[in-house]
Amino acid sequence: MQLSNADARRIFIARQGLSQPRGRLDKAGLLALIEAIGFVQVDSIATVERAHHHILFARNPGYRREHLTALLEKDGALFEHWTHDAAIIPSAFYPYWKHRFAQARERLAERWRSWHENGFESYVDHVLERVRREGRLMARDFEQDPETGKRPPGGWWNWHPEKTALEYHWRTGTFAIAAREGFQKVYDLAERVIPAGPYAGEVDRAAFVDWACASALERLGFATHGEIAAFWDLVSPDEAKRWVGENAHRLEPVSIALADGSRARASHAFAGAREAFDALPAPPSRLRVLSPFDPLLRDRNRAERLFGFNYRIEVFVPAPKRVYGYYVFPILEGDRMVGRIDMKADRKTGTLDVRRLWLEKGVRASAGRLDALDAELARIARFAGVERTVYLDGWRGG
Repeated sequence: MQLSNADARRIFIARQGLSQPRGRLDKAGLLALIEAIGFVQVDSIATVERAHHHILFARNPGYRREHLTALLEKDGALFEHWTHDAAIIPSAFYPYWKHRFAQARERLAERWRSWHENGFESYVDHVLERVRREGRLMARDFEQDPETGKRPPGGWWNWHPEKTALEYHWRTGTFAIAAREGFQKVYDLAERVIPAGPYAGEVDRAAFVDWACASALERLGFATHGEIAAFWDLVSPDEAKRWVGENAHRLEPVSIALADGSRARASHAFAGAREAFDALPAPPSRLRVLSPFDPLLRDRNRAERLFGFNYRIEVFVPAPKRVYGYYVFPILEGDRMVGRIDMKADRKTGTLDVRRLWLEKGVRASAGRLDALDAELARIARFAGVERTVYLDGWRGG
């Protein structure tokens, strides 16, 4: 199978949930959307809005935060854990995450024990006993020693030791995130948070690897074995490579035309996928500002190959070395990445402050495009809870 660059972009955008029509999005629809794209990354930075909210809003402006909270904290239909980073994941996938828990149990115990020469196990046992006995607790509930009244000394990653133990139990599956308060995690025993069916579910290693690879390829549309492994970050590239070889009868080779016109990239797709690909809709022509953590751009190299868009988050880059800015948002128009924008919601003044817009080479700052950007920024401003957009220094242009 040969795919033009335009077709490859169309397929990937659709598989990432960005070609769905706008409209009312109830809880069931939101859960179906998250299951379709696989996961939604969680991040604490709220320059405009936190990443998970922005990601879902970009796919449907009818998204409501309270629906996500209900699915996570009341219905148990979603849970928080790790893919390549912290993410919101359908609870139906929980049995597969037990393999990640087992891997983390070996890796983290060894690492954190080496960081703290002694006492690791005692803190782990102490925290487990308190949560088992008292129920939901946060890291701040451990900030004072009940006997001395003093805060425990800083531990690994400058966390106090109990915070490290809480994270250890979460990463290894003993605890789950029951809620968040001010974005701070509230921990409880996983058996009291995860619904009984997913919590009890078990899959063997072969079924786990097959699911991890097949479900990743389904959501990517087409991929190399490295891209398959990176999607969930559950299996190694070698495991994904073996899976491809062992499942050749289920797959077919695909040649992907790249944005820069260089040599086509060899990938894999499910056999007979052409018909399904042809049925996928074109993305809406409207302009959308995406979260820096949007799954469309999570694999930066794949995004550059498909869209010709070189994008990096510069949060951790020293200010003098930044090319664009601390937290710059990518802009999608139809099936093209057309630019990036530096903006921030100032809730004290009730404004969405736009510092600067950069358009990609060959993209004009036409009146129609800037009007479309104004409309999108107005939607984002309302979503972020501010009243209006302000172009700083009177700026408005390309």
